[in-house]
Amino acid sequence: MNRKKLLILYLPILILFVILAVVFFLFSRQTVQKSLAGEKMDSRENWNRIMAKSANQNQIYLKVNNKQILLDENPIYMSENMNLMIPVNIVKDTLNCAENIYHNKRVVIEKGSNIAIMYIGEKRITFNDNEYRLEDKIARKNGIVYIPVTVFSDYFNYTYEWDSKKNQASIKDNALSDSYLPERYSYIDKKRAVPVKDQGNYGTCWAFATLTALETSLTPEETYDFSENNLIYNNELSDDIQDGGDYMMSMSYLMSWKGPVLEKDDPYGSKNSIKKWKSVKHVQEAQIIPEKDYEQIKNMVYKYGGVESSMYMSMNSRNMSSVYYNETEYAYCYKGKNKPNHDVVIIGWDDNYSKELFNDQTIEGDGAFICMNSWGDDFGYHGVFYVSYYDDLIGTNNVCYTKVENTDNYKNIYQSDLCGWTGSMGFENEQTVYFSNVYTAEHNEQVEAVGFYATTTDLEYEVFICPKYKDVNSLNNRNHIAASGVIKNKGFYTIKLDKKYAVEEEQKFSVIVKVTNRNNNVFKMIPVEMETESMEGTVELDDGEGYFSAGGLNWQSAEKQGCNICLKAYTSNEQ
Repeated sequence: MNRKKLLILYLPILILFVILAVVFFLFSRQTVQKSLAGEKMDSRENWNRIMAKSANQNQIYLKVNNKQILLDENPIYMSENMNLMIPVNIVKDTLNCAENIYHNKRVVIEKGSNIAIMYIGEKRITFNDNEYRLEDKIARKNGIVYIPVTVFSDYFNYTYEWDSKKNQASIKDNALSDSYLPERYSYIDKKRAVPVKDQGNYGTCWAFATLTALETSLTPEETYDFSENNLIYNNELSDDIQDGGDYMMSMSYLMSWKGPVLEKDDPYGSKNSIKKWKSVKHVQEAQIIPEKDYEQIKNMVYKYGGVESSMYMSMNSRNMSSVYYNETEYAYCYKGKNKPNHDVVIIGWDDNYSKELFNDQTIEGDGAFICMNSWGDDFGYHGVFYVSYYDDLIGTNNVCYTKVENTDNYKNIYQSDLCGWTGSMGFENEQTVYFSNVYTAEHNEQVEAVGFYATTTDLEYEVFICPKYKDVNSLNNRNHIAASGVIKNKGFYTIKLDKKYAVEEEQKFSVIVKVTNRNNNVFKMIPVEMETESMEGTVELDDGEGYFSAGGLNWQSAEKQGCNICLKAYTSNEQ
């Protein structure tokens, strides 16, 4: 058979094959392009969706600068575009960025001179005044705002990698060695400032500074006006409006959940019944910033809230003048040996604020903190003034309220230290000590967290729970570590446990803390409530059962030493 006849014979077969191949190709492509919901997508989108679903079925781990990040309540997740979505409330702690949400809509991320503005439910992003588009929307899930990690890798000089085998995301800050703080930052510029208050002729600057700092830790997301009157009269250490005070008095009041309450309920200057008002927030953490550590002070202001700080004020009212104060420039600088006598709130700074603007022309250099006073709008620039970095006392006593939560965070608080941390105990030359409190459960509950004061910096801790306490020997049963870590600054900290520990109604349970001190010259690491010569409050020793030990085997009673252990337990109802 010749070649022409073969071609004529097989031509219909070839045509049919081509037609079938085309139909099969079109059908296959159309099938791939449709999801189970009938939406069209290409093979890459379909693959990303499959991979994201697989990733979300298991816990996703996160490492930042090679450090594992614990994400308990608000886990990260993968979007359908295979973009990692991270809760915005971990940004400040893990990525050294400032984050704020304005009007429940606008999300602002800042680092150094870089500013990114995004909107919940939208894909647009404005970065340094230029507008771009994100692959994923800024999302809100279970009340938490999530942003794509690509915001940081694309705009803020981070490297992001995904390991599908480990189900782990890794983020690296490529500018870690550089300061992430801008040269100038002000709550007034950022519209985060709260209204200036007026303490009048009373010695209550400490109360106003505390609650102003607390209020700024909630802005711009939430705006509150808290009651100084309630703080003054409802703390356990003093109840005289002219007594004066300090942030330790405020911490005892706040950490015991006695406040804050609203100004409208207990207005300033009144002596109404003050114990009927319930706290509208629970303060769970306050960091005491080391003396003159300006970098940390700025860091706190940038990421958390205003810093309550003490200074020497040579004036006692807004109408007086002082050689240390330039009224025209609202610039103050004290040089001398007087002790602090006034509290203000640091709400910003300006590294380039000229030294020439201060009365003292011998100041070594430029730079000033932007401080909010409590002498009303007439003082300074609408209540705000500049204090030189070279002021002898600004920045010596500092506290920032770094964790403020809603009142539904826990059901109960167990405590025996309403006067707060008034003293410390320890054992000479012992770098590790143990302390414990024993409580009786009021209901069938679950212990979720403990709270205690860190009496020194760089404190290592381990937490243990004994759900069924029988006697002091029960404190030696510490087979499982419920939490561990290192605390950088002094202050009060709430430590989340690795799980919830069930305790039964009327059953005694104990919480135990082991602390190890990295500072060889500090041995008093047990925070206690004890009476001192300077305090006016009374320590009740019949409201607790506390113990302490050098090696964790032989325990001594704290009450027999005339004190209570400052160690709280937080519980939720049994589920």
